[in-house]
Amino acid sequence: MATTTKQDYYELLGVPRKASAKDIRAAFRKLARKYHPDLNPGDKSAEEKFKQLQEAYDVLSDSKKRQMYDQHGFYSENFNPGAAPPGGGGDEGAAMNFDFGGFDFGGAGGEGAGPGSFRDLFSQFFRGGRGGAMAPEQEAGGDLEYQIEIDFWDAVRGGVKKLQITRLDTCETCHGTGAIGSPQTCPVCNGSGTVQQAAGKMRFNVPCNRCGGTGKIRTPCRTCGGEGRVRRTETIDVRIPAGLASGARLRVPGKGNSGTMGAPAGDLYLRVEVRPHPFFERRGNDLYTKVPVTVSEATLGAKIEVPTIDGRSLVRIPPGTNCGSTLRLREKGIANARGGTRGDQYVEIQVIVPKPTDERIRKLMKELEAVEPGDPRKDLFSKAGV
Repeated sequence: MATTTKQDYYELLGVPRKASAKDIRAAFRKLARKYHPDLNPGDKSAEEKFKQLQEAYDVLSDSKKRQMYDQHGFYSENFNPGAAPPGGGGDEGAAMNFDFGGFDFGGAGGEGAGPGSFRDLFSQFFRGGRGGAMAPEQEAGGDLEYQIEIDFWDAVRGGVKKLQITRLDTCETCHGTGAIGSPQTCPVCNGSGTVQQAAGKMRFNVPCNRCGGTGKIRTPCRTCGGEGRVRRTETIDVRIPAGLASGARLRVPGKGNSGTMGAPAGDLYLRVEVRPHPFFERRGNDLYTKVPVTVSEATLGAKIEVPTIDGRSLVRIPPGTNCGSTLRLREKGIANARGGTRGDQYVEIQVIVPKPTDERIRKLMKELEAVEPGDPRKDLFSKAGV
């Protein structure tokens, strides 16, 4: 096969000469979908354009063919680098006397089919176009990710949360096949999967554009448009494990997008945000709270009840406790979601000073000052160094 230089392959695919194989493939896929004959019935110009795209991709997707094309401006399987290129001098008749009859350039099922063949290529790109050109292939479903917000108590105790998600689910009409009815023999290639094309004296076989080289025509499912999947919204129950924290990621197996042709579905991932609580402040698995006490309780000591996530808990306030002192309640924090030691609860004491609105209070405070005349700020300036 010798390529022509009537149009630059890179220009034809709309990519620069230094384009990567991935960029070339993406460009071809986009253009091939646009000009595929099944999507442009009766349009000869689209059919010709599609053939040119096939030729360009066949060369540029193969590293050896692309190297020859970049070096000489054309590609030929029978080209001798030491000889003159076709059309570039030498014995023109000799260049046209190669026997290309019946040679399969597309690898449409023969033993010589290679990884860069047209059939292999289209089996990846086209699934059930107009008339169901290509036989479907299995494709695993993709994962989905949602962000959810849960209540503080759901995070602490665990529970079940109802969640509404939208995902690609298996089409019930075609059961995920993308087609209905039995495949029919392709009328263009009579089931062979290939058609013969000629270029001057050269003849070669290429995959049939109508059936994509399968020899069969499939009728696309109208419900899913040949995709085998439809978008559906459903409500699911998600189990929230106890101890979950903000930023955690939950996995729900099999609740991502469904696969095609029986391929496994993807997973659903939930990124969790926990709403803050007005009293309990969470830091890791520990909880921090503030509890008010009276002057007499802080001075003389007392036993008081404080809220914990387990309910009420009796706490002893030591005599002479200052405002801001912290008491530790062991294992009264949050259970570790992965097991292990439970967190603690830290109780910060806030001494509430009575307002001197009553004369008796003012008298008691003066008596207290007389009994305890010490200056709590006597070392303040020396510590500050001023």
